[in-house]
Amino acid sequence: MKIAVIGTGAMGSIYAARFSKAGHAVIAIDIWKDHVDYINRNGLLIEGPDGQIIAKNITASTKILDLEGCDFYIIATKALNLEESVKSLKDQIDLNSPIITIQNGLGAGDIVLKHLPKNNIILGVAEGFGASLTAPGHVTHTANKKIRLGPISQKMIGKKLDNVVSAWRSSGLKTEIYENIEQLIWEKLLCNVTLSGPCSIFSCNVKELFNNEEYWAFALNCMQEAYSVGLAKGIPFSFKDPIGYVSDFAKRVGSAKPSMLQDFETKRKTEIDFINGAIPPLAAKYEIPTPFNDHVCKIIHNAEKGVEA
Repeated sequence: MKIAVIGTGAMGSIYAARFSKAGHAVIAIDIWKDHVDYINRNGLLIEGPDGQIIAKNITASTKILDLEGCDFYIIATKALNLEESVKSLKDQIDLNSPIITIQNGLGAGDIVLKHLPKNNIILGVAEGFGASLTAPGHVTHTANKKIRLGPISQKMIGKKLDNVVSAWRSSGLKTEIYENIEQLIWEKLLCNVTLSGPCSIFSCNVKELFNNEEYWAFALNCMQEAYSVGLAKGIPFSFKDPIGYVSDFAKRVGSAKPSMLQDFETKRKTEIDFINGAIPPLAAKYEIPTPFNDHVCKIIHNAEKGVEA
């Protein structure tokens, strides 16, 4: 299949490399020139739980190429760059092909639907990867659990969706289709709310957060606020013990650094408004107080003043 990956940070690079090694034709688009040049010159190196992968037949570019004729598209940019990416893509792609976006936090579906037709949109959740882009053309990750995909429209169900899933599975990624993708997005959000903001403000990795009693208590309070909002919205969580759920997740990713912490340390804009920052506006509708997430957002927003995306 011919597959385009837009945004080759840590996760996008993993997708691109694995699809390429599985024999698919991959086009990778990213704004980081050194990264793109390295991929074209030396290939893309992934070091993870399955060993080392080197993919040398990826076509990489810093510009949106003519992407018509792709079997499907993956938008793997940061959430804060999603709308700009979608606007740039909409006239360069085949709108009859599936378009997948896998993001942290809330709001990706609403952003994409402002610019692209509903019937071919698939939302996704990447669970338990703990990935980081350590150098141009070089990604490390700590786990390879599951990719969860869900079409926005039931009209997507059928051969087209089956082909997408087959391609993901051929790359060695455990991939499942779910009808209620909103539930999965919220379940992943609880983990992100627990780890992303707190790790960033305490300058620690997940294992350090989990092993520090005060830090972990703070993080769980952030999660409990989000869980209360999810229940108020009627999200049918698959568990009744959210503390156990996020604790198990934290143990699996170990000493990984959340992507928000990686951005925070390198003085880049974070996805705070899509993760911890997404909770207070929703909570206000249900008159649920959110002092812990408010505090996280205040610290990160103050630190980000004058920082470019």
